Amino acid sequence: MKKTWLLGLGFFSISLTWALYNAFVPLFLDDYLKSAALIGFMMTIDNYFAMFLQPWIGHRSDKTTTKYGRRMPYLLIGMPLGAVFATMIPLHTGLITLVLFMMLMNLSMSLFRAPTVALMPDITPEKDRTRANGIINFMGGIGSVLAFGIGSILYGIGSFVPFLFAGIVMLGSMFILKRVIKEPILLESHPDAKPSRPPVRIKDQLDRTTLFILGAIFFWFVAYQGVEALFTLYGTKHVGMSDGEASFSLTFFSLAFLLFALPSGWLGAKFGKKKIIMIGVAGLFLVFGSVVFVDSVLLLRLVLIVGGIFWACININSYPWVISTGREESIGTRTGIYYFVSSLAAIVSPPLLGWVIDVFGYPALFISASVGLLLALGCLLGASSEERPAGKGPLDNTPIMVD
Repeated sequence: MKKTWLLGLGFFSISLTWALYNAFVPLFLDDYLKSAALIGFMMTIDNYFAMFLQPWIGHRSDKTTTKYGRRMPYLLIGMPLGAVFATMIPLHTGLITLVLFMMLMNLSMSLFRAPTVALMPDITPEKDRTRANGIINFMGGIGSVLAFGIGSILYGIGSFVPFLFAGIVMLGSMFILKRVIKEPILLESHPDAKPSRPPVRIKDQLDRTTLFILGAIFFWFVAYQGVEALFTLYGTKHVGMSDGEASFSLTFFSLAFLLFALPSGWLGAKFGKKKIIMIGVAGLFLVFGSVVFVDSVLLLRLVLIVGGIFWACININSYPWVISTGREESIGTRTGIYYFVSSLAAIVSPPLLGWVIDVFGYPALFISASVGLLLALGCLLGASSEERPAGKGPLDNTPIMVD
């Protein structure tokens, strides 16, 4: 699992960069835009890129054959570009250059996110993938916590310093990954290569089980993304918290997720991904449903800790389950589909649950989130827990290591 920890550096740099981006870019936009709704829309650009580009990039990486591997070329192109454009964001000279640098950074990050995620199952045996996913999410969580912990300090030195720091971390991660990660690939021109299977097509991946899993993913991300985006309003308008108390309360959820990332991966490997996910969805349904009756800040934070544990059970095991129900050579394609669905939920959820609040009041936030989890649970009941037999390599042939 040593390579998995090192691969986690890629997720560490991605999470660090996005956390700093989400924390400080709204401040830059506020200098030019006075509409909170418009600023919020500008901050969803990454989800639109993820929804349309990542399925295509992931699919392309499945069919890429180079001496560097299938995924690494996308990292070697996307990570330096992402580092450069992230560093340029605070150097904008007006709204046009700010939006331009934001778009270019989002485009660059979309080039390598799905291939980076797909590297994990590429280099990890099937039986170890849930634990490996726990490790890389743990590393990503540390990146987010570090960003929030030192971001304000670096920003105090200069608005460009946090983004320069993120760019340096991303470049350092790329060099380490290039040095230590050797992908198992099968070159068609190699004398030992066996005939490959027919090319992977996206529509071929949408079997009954996969569609039910994707439906569940959509509904639980609608619930989670809506709560994450609107919780501070719920805390201040309904519970009576201060702005600081409301935002700090979400830290309890995030830290519980971070601390339970590794155990939830172990549980998924031992007892089955679907079983642990169902426990997580049912548990989070009860947690969100109970929040409506909580009016104490201390009790609310305790409930959020429990919610973070159940969310780890869901999130750590879902991606390995998606790829485990397909062929080895479709890992990149299925990774892109996974991000398409989660990004679609991230786009739909905040305005949808915001409209529900406008119509029915703030308690409806957690009621509607609970409904989303209930729908996710229904989709899980329709999904088969069967997984394809673990293959020996990307094309179910003995892998040829190419340095």
